[in-house]
Amino acid sequence: MNIEYELFKKSTFNFPNLIKYGFIKELNGYKYEINILNNNFKIMLNIIDNKLTSKIIDLNFNDEYLNFKVDSNLSINNKIKEEYELILKDIKEKCTTQYNFIFKQSNDICNYIYKKYKVKLEFLWDTSPDNGVFRNKYNKKWFGIILNVSKNKLDSNYKQEEVEVINIKLNENMINELLKEKGFFKSYHMNKKSWISIILDSSLDNEIIYSLIDQSYDIVNKK
Repeated sequence: MNIEYELFKKSTFNFPNLIKYGFIKELNGYKYEINILNNNFKIMLNIIDNKLTSKIIDLNFNDEYLNFKVDSNLSINNKIKEEYELILKDIKEKCTTQYNFIFKQSNDICNYIYKKYKVKLEFLWDTSPDNGVFRNKYNKKWFGIILNVSKNKLDSNYKQEEVEVINIKLNENMINELLKEKGFFKSYHMNKKSWISIILDSSLDNEIIYSLIDQSYDIVNKK
């Protein structure tokens, strides 16, 4: 993954703040330019559809400098990367709203569960900081787990692609029926007889997932 994706994958850009920062609004997005390293290089950033792309221009030759994206021990490369990363991190801090997860549906679920059950997501594992758990606040039993996984781990027919799923607890008969439908998978890292994984890429309506989460909550609430 590139640094732009890693830094901004859980963020959305605040457009008024981009303008305050110095971005210029164009027909299809926003652009920002800044010279670095004693005006020897120029960073050019573009934001279109909430995705940031960049170019580095070598002003001595008025040409794109591609070497900074290549692993290298060159001193100039390291200096450019350092300046570039500092600027991106500053933009992230000042011009974005940050969320727990990459996909909107994952964040919608967090909001739904908090509003209905007053349960906040818990990040329990230092080694898996992108994975969070919802626990019944009375008996502490899990009724949902949001996981960041590669899609091909859910089904080998898919390519390697970063996705988020929620694991919920249901009765075995319902699990068997749901697995016939699009968007449902055998539970990742949980007991497959009592848990099911639901992909959170908006292929299923939020209301369908909310209803199943409620059923999962009811199951653990009775035990």
